[in-house]
Amino acid sequence: MKDNLVIGMGEALWDVLPEGKKIGGAPANFAYHVAQFGLNALVVSAVGDDDLGREILDTFAQRGLNVEIATVAQPTGTVQVTLSEGGIPQYDICEGVAWDNIPFTPALEEIAAHTRVVCFGSLAQRNEVSRQTIARFLDAMPRTDETMVVFDINLRQHFYNEQVLRESMTRCDVLKINDEELEIVAPMFGLAGTQEEQCRQLREMFALRMLILTCGTDGSHVFTASDHSFLPTPRVEVADTVGAGDSFTGSFVANILRGLPIREAHARAVRTSAFVCTQKGPMPILPEELRA
Repeated sequence: MKDNLVIGMGEALWDVLPEGKKIGGAPANFAYHVAQFGLNALVVSAVGDDDLGREILDTFAQRGLNVEIATVAQPTGTVQVTLSEGGIPQYDICEGVAWDNIPFTPALEEIAAHTRVVCFGSLAQRNEVSRQTIARFLDAMPRTDETMVVFDINLRQHFYNEQVLRESMTRCDVLKINDEELEIVAPMFGLAGTQEEQCRQLREMFALRMLILTCGTDGSHVFTASDHSFLPTPRVEVADTVGAGDSFTGSFVANILRGLPIREAHARAVRTSAFVCTQKGPMPILPEELRA
């Protein structure tokens, strides 16, 4: 078992886009991009005993991505994705699927013991089975100054509630949230003032090491106890924005683990996300200049 594993935990599924299906799910996207930076990334999820599930496993194998993906009785997950004129995705996420039922196994407990970073979201916690598996994984994971729990909040449709968000933010070190999600979270937790003020309140409320706020074309922020990094969003020709946020998170985490200062890791995450926006689908191969 390798040490210093970087785990993307939660949904692995097919995004069914207008031009056809593409493999996706935020944790899988995150792990894929972390792996492109040469780190020991692993996807933890579940698929069905069906053709779509076998195709997910084959696709990850072809891309050299390590997985701990259980095969369960429920069907492999799919998401119907429609795009606005600006390439902004809208999602219709099927329920009662495999990644709602990720089992906690002895193999997964062993993986947790060797994990340095885990990234998870709220969507994979819509069902009790996967929610408990995530909680047990966090309990089994070592917690030191060298480890990191990343909560990429990832609000989708009605699949979240205040209790899940509060518990997840209590347990994480890094919170990733976008401006639309902040509008939803702010009244839940009594946040007031500007976006920046709300982010500082949220970071202090949950004693976060870092809070990342992405605002689409209006730029992105990284808040720490002692610093605030802001960068504008590069202007690019957008193919679609599916997976762009996940690539941002993956690049940021990978470069922090490489020892880069927060501002430089932030800059590289912005460039990575901008490139992904120019490509179709969430898992393009990054050019060497972004991975170097």
